Order: sequence, then structure tokens, then C-alpha cells
Amino acid sequence: MLSVNTNTGALVALQYLNNTQAQLSQTQSAINSGMKVANAKDDGAVFAQAQNMRGDVAAYQSVQDSLNRGMSTVDVAMSAGQSISDLLIEMKAKALSASDTSLDTASRSAMNQDFIALRDQISTIVGNAQFNGYNLVDGSTTQVTALASTDGTRRITVAAENMSLSGSIVTVSTGASISTQSGASTMVAAIQTSLVNIDAALGKLSSGSKKFSIQVDFSQKLSDALTGGIGNLVDANMATESAQLQSLQIKQQLGVQALSIANQAPQTILSLFR
Repeated sequence: MLSVNTNTGALVALQYLNNTQAQLSQTQSAINSGMKVANAKDDGAVFAQAQNMRGDVAAYQSVQDSLNRGMSTVDVAMSAGQSISDLLIEMKAKALSASDTSLDTASRSAMNQDFIALRDQISTIVGNAQFNGYNLVDGSTTQVTALASTDGTRRITVAAENMSLSGSIVTVSTGASISTQSGASTMVAAIQTSLVNIDAALGKLSSGSKKFSIQVDFSQKLSDALTGGIGNLVDANMATESAQLQSLQIKQQLGVQALSIANQAPQTILSLFR
């Protein structure tokens, strides 16, 4: 039917053109952002799922930060323990030399001064072995704990190892000396006991550090897997979007042509009245 009031062809052409325009706008948005689901308007269900996964990724970052702090605290304690072990070895050598009955008084006194300096250095190391407010070797805390799950219910704990003088690990007393031959002989055995204890304590700290390290790696893998999952949900396939863009641009041009033709249809009515 030819009518000057209603142009059905133009209405249909306009509907298709509007539809093409909407798809073109969506494709251009995907190309600009690199995401096929950039906001809830694009796909509410997928966007909500991606947001939940982003929350988990952020939580894993917090877990890793906590684990790294714990691991650093243990590593500082291990460094202190290794330094103390080295000092004990030097002290043992001094004590053994001072136990020699043929040693003169002046030489033994000089060795004793060196021995005392080494002994006091142990206390200095113990007092400075602190990280993030924790000192695992001075007896001020019993353990260090770090997060191991995103819900905060699981944690990893490493026990402290008190390496202070006159303790259960370093049995050498705060007033130990090798000023006499008999005292030096006795000190050799005491230092050897402390060395054995230090080695055992370092083994425990090493195991604790490894627990943190393993959990950090595992958390990173989980975070990476979630990040990949988010990408699968919301990232745009740029090759597909490029092909889609060219297709829609052609459809847009054809839609404009079709609308133009439909708008010219009423002009034929004039020819009926010539």
C-alpha cells in the first residue's frame, strides 16, 4: 500500500539500522576497553561472577603479604642464629686454646677478653633480630603466625627459638669467661652443647620458613588461576571483535542505504497525480 502517512518500509529499515547501531556500539566498547563485559550493563550475571573472583584475587594478595611478612620474620631469626653459631665456634676455639695448661697468664687474659667480646656480641645480635615488631630469638614472643586462606580461618604458625645467653638453647651464661684453665676446659663442653642446640633450632626455623614459602607459591598459583578465569569471562577476543566491527560497519552502510530507499518510496505517489 502506498501511503503518505505511514511508511512501513522505512520503519522496518530504521529498526534494523538501530539494531546494527547498538551492536556496533557494543563492539566498539569491547575494542576500546579490551573487555566484552566491562560493566553490569553488558552482562549482569557474568559481571557479578567476575567481581566475586576479583575479590578472591585481592584476598590472595593479602594472604601473600601476610605470608611474606612471616617468612621475613623467620629469615631474620635464621640469620641471627647462623651468626650466633659462628660466634660460638670462635668462642669454642678461644676456650680450647685457654684450656692449655702451658698457656701463660697474660695470654689467657687476652683470650678471655676476646671471649667476653664474642659472648656479648651474641646478646647484641639477639636484641637486633627483629622484623615487623617480632623477635623470634629473644624470648619476647612464642610464635609468628600468618594467613593461609582467603577467609582467614587457616593460618601457618612457626614457633620462636629463644637463643639468648643462659637459655635452654645457648646454655653459655651471661657471665661466662675463660679466665682460668679449668673454667676454659668446662666452657668447651658448654659451648659444644650450645652449638648442637643452635643447629637444631635453625633446622626448626628453616622448616617454618619453607612452610611459608610453599604457601606463598601455592597462593600465587591460585591467584593466577583466578585471574585467568576472570579473563576468560570478561576479556574480549580482539580478532573476533575486529571481524565483527567490519561486518557491522558494512551492515550500517547498507542499513542507511535501505532507509534512504524506503524514504524515497512515497515520492512515487506524486507520479500518480501527474
